[in-house]
Amino acid sequence: MCGICCIVTLCSQHAIHDFFNEDILCHLRRRGPDSSQQLIKTGPDLPYQCLFSGHVLHLRGLVTPQPLQNANSNIFLWNGEIFNGVHVGDLENDTEVMFHHLALCSSEEDMLSLFSSVRGPWSFIYYQASRHSLWFGRDYFGRRSLLWQCSNEVNSAFCLTSVSAYSESDHQWQEVPASGIFKIDLKACTATKSWSLTLFPWKYSCTEKAVEEIFINVLDQVSKDLPNHMHVVMNESKLCLRAPVIPLNKTISEASGQCPGTNISNVTHIVSVETLQGFLAEEHKKKLVCQFIDVLNEAVKRRVLFLYRAEDRETREVPSMSNRKAHIAVLFSGGIDSMVIAALADKHVPLEEPIDLLNVAFMLKEQAKQKGTSKNHTSREVQLDLLRSQESCQDLDAKTRACFCCFDVPDRITGRAGLKELEAINPSRIWNFVEINVTPEELKKMRQQRINHLIYPLNTVLDDSIGCAIWFASRGEGFISNQGELKPYRSPAKVVLTGIGADEQLAGYSRHRVCFKKYGFKGLNEELEMELDRISSRNLGRDDRIIGDHGKEARFPFLDEDVVSFLNSLSILEKADLTLPRGIGEKLLLRLAAKELGLTASAILPKRAVQFGSRIAKLEGNSEKASDTCSRLKTFSVYEL
Repeated sequence: MCGICCIVTLCSQHAIHDFFNEDILCHLRRRGPDSSQQLIKTGPDLPYQCLFSGHVLHLRGLVTPQPLQNANSNIFLWNGEIFNGVHVGDLENDTEVMFHHLALCSSEEDMLSLFSSVRGPWSFIYYQASRHSLWFGRDYFGRRSLLWQCSNEVNSAFCLTSVSAYSESDHQWQEVPASGIFKIDLKACTATKSWSLTLFPWKYSCTEKAVEEIFINVLDQVSKDLPNHMHVVMNESKLCLRAPVIPLNKTISEASGQCPGTNISNVTHIVSVETLQGFLAEEHKKKLVCQFIDVLNEAVKRRVLFLYRAEDRETREVPSMSNRKAHIAVLFSGGIDSMVIAALADKHVPLEEPIDLLNVAFMLKEQAKQKGTSKNHTSREVQLDLLRSQESCQDLDAKTRACFCCFDVPDRITGRAGLKELEAINPSRIWNFVEINVTPEELKKMRQQRINHLIYPLNTVLDDSIGCAIWFASRGEGFISNQGELKPYRSPAKVVLTGIGADEQLAGYSRHRVCFKKYGFKGLNEELEMELDRISSRNLGRDDRIIGDHGKEARFPFLDEDVVSFLNSLSILEKADLTLPRGIGEKLLLRLAAKELGLTASAILPKRAVQFGSRIAKLEGNSEKASDTCSRLKTFSVYEL
């Protein structure tokens, strides 16, 4: 993973460094702590200038400083991972592999074919010297962040960066839409002294839509939020990238075309592991579950093994701990998404290597009083586990013990229960359950110093809650239990696996039940299609910026292209059945997979969003709506803090 940035000016009246914000440079260096360098390119016989800044997090092959430049003066910045589609040898670096392939491209068709072949997350910037062209874009799902900015002043600069800094000026940053690949003809822009971008959009290879219709729809979508002085046009040859996934299967069987809210089988299903076992007795369902496990297992395998593992010569002070450090961490609530990812990661991470389970909780003053009033769905086993965890704190003084108990939020309780399930599946593995405890004071401090810049340009209450929770969780700084004692610990893992994409594809959100009750299966299909269409702008860019700030890389197994294509090939009732109760019907296919993998109570836990499970949402005003603009994300002077 990397932090990449490019600044382009069309005239030389201002030094190009004048447009490079030092705060942005600082944020980029945190994303790429292993190598940082810059390169300035001046157009031959033309007044434009380009500054390229690359900051590398070393994950594969040899450390490869960026930007790369070849003998033809082409320049390349790459923030991505090639998991499939383009061959990368075990000792090769995928940045160099991509640059090599780009150098062989002799036409626009060749370039589009190359990027259409890549399987994995990416954003890139590529300067093609012979044609004075600047290419850039994000992958189909937008799993890597890329922002753009262009002021309307004379002699302004066009800027691209993985991460920016919060700004209240008129020159707002925006996320580059994950609608395709863009090209700027710098020679033409220099002549007109204006910015014109050519778009090469994504297109399903099997779609029946006319190219003109696709162009109109995408162009409208991309252009609506752009400033007036920036223009986006479609490429004259009407060339498109091939979408890496198949379209969503929207077929609805006659049996399912009944009134919403009625139970197809007219059987009352109890929320229990036994109910899941009953579904697995059906041959067709069992076959689908096994196919799903196979494809998801391969996605997790790629994401835990495509990683440089140096020989670790450091020794731990505590003899009972492994001599190997963790390379893989999971954002872990004990819910079904993170449990399945952890169980599959266990199959591929070397046994002598720990896996870090990152569990975040936000302190509430009244939390200690509320303890004991467990939610109805909390099992007796979870309650006993909580008591045992409190007993493990007996060696601490009363004040410290009370402080730890203030963090017993729902995700902490289900996380501990999930840890026991994983330990039962593989007792030989060292599972580092990292208790990450956040006080209101630290939340306020880090939100103002770091997090608001990373969430930006998003700005809602929901972005604040999720962004803060993920930032503290992925930092991995907390406590682990070692021989009954809680010890300070900071996760060294450079790869963080997250479960995003499961709810969007398997009808996991409560809004999906509302949609189903109102509009039936047809409406639910349309809602799920929209979920993936907007996941780049709602979630992925933000999450990449948040996790990358710690010099770690986010990897998303549920958004692997093969996983998405498999799920898109199924009908809605093969993935979820919202006529069934919560804890069973939503994400039914995933719940069955969890049961097949040996998981138990976690397989029937209802969905609980991270902002509620970690209790960060309870820290702020109850009158706020998730979609409201969040005033806490604005920057303040030190005197206002």
